[in-house]
Amino acid sequence: MTRQLTSSEPHAHPLDCPIVSVQGVEKTYRGSRLLRRDSIHALRGVDLTADRGNVFGLLGPNGAGKTTLIKVLLGVIKATAGTASLFGSTAGTAKTRRRVGYLPEALRIDRHHTARTALSFYGKLSGLDPSTIRHRSDELLAIVGLASRDRESVRRFSKGMLQRLGLAQALMHDPDLLVLDEPTDGLDPVGRSEVRGVIERLRDAGKTIFLNSHILHEVEVVCTHLAIMAGGRVLASGPMSELASGDVPDMQVDFAIPDQVTSTRDFIENAFRNSGYVIPDQMQIESLPDSDQPAYRVTLSKLPQQHLDLLVDTIRETQGSIRSIIPHRVTLEDTFMRLVGNAASGPER
Repeated sequence: MTRQLTSSEPHAHPLDCPIVSVQGVEKTYRGSRLLRRDSIHALRGVDLTADRGNVFGLLGPNGAGKTTLIKVLLGVIKATAGTASLFGSTAGTAKTRRRVGYLPEALRIDRHHTARTALSFYGKLSGLDPSTIRHRSDELLAIVGLASRDRESVRRFSKGMLQRLGLAQALMHDPDLLVLDEPTDGLDPVGRSEVRGVIERLRDAGKTIFLNSHILHEVEVVCTHLAIMAGGRVLASGPMSELASGDVPDMQVDFAIPDQVTSTRDFIENAFRNSGYVIPDQMQIESLPDSDQPAYRVTLSKLPQQHLDLLVDTIRETQGSIRSIIPHRVTLEDTFMRLVGNAASGPER
């Protein structure tokens, strides 16, 4: 039976106050002439906000600055510039840390522990009394699926089980914010599914979660909001629904054109001459084989219906023919690859 997450004691904070607020945060690790090391700009003016009840994902390739940002929020390191706050107070203070549960990328639990004694140890570190520790341990072991193995040595636990126990320890003191740093990194598919299931239950129970990952599918499944990072910058941020799909779909148009047309691009641009639609320079035109007349495939980004109608009319008026029109909604992977690709190819700023 799935247990419901309850609160041992409610925490008060303003309803209109963001849980996480980051403004212009920079972090530079200074170089060393002696060791011939250049300065490393880990964060370059990061801005983002996460509200209560969000499952806010940080998505980006390795080296994007995600873990550095988490360390700033936890007070492990200090930002070089900018401000970071949790619950309206400066991030990293004892006051804010008491309200945060943290699962690091590689949590090490001493092997002499069982799941229950490990939770007792972490509960004592959080200042909980024995009665609360027993109650929270019973509740959390059931939530993470370890109730039947609570007195077994953690030496016998798989990595997925250890990660689930890590989630339980992060929740022992009933935090207002749960910070997860690569919670499924290095797990096999079964382990990932188990940990993801726990996160989904916490999300459904209304916990605010800040999740760092480079695994796109994981973020897409469990997160409500997202920031895409690369090179120490936030490239895009917002609700998952906005980043995972566009309001206006891309259009993949297959068409044949008359033999006398010498420039396919000119032919397409003429179709939009009076429409106001600007064809991007990177528009791809593919030649389609096995055709009795020149035929092409073109994908047009965010093509409104009126422009599509104009394209169809123009092709027909010039004795061309439409073979197919296939809408393509923008996926999170499309958005991620486009933003990260552009950041990688763009000039250093």
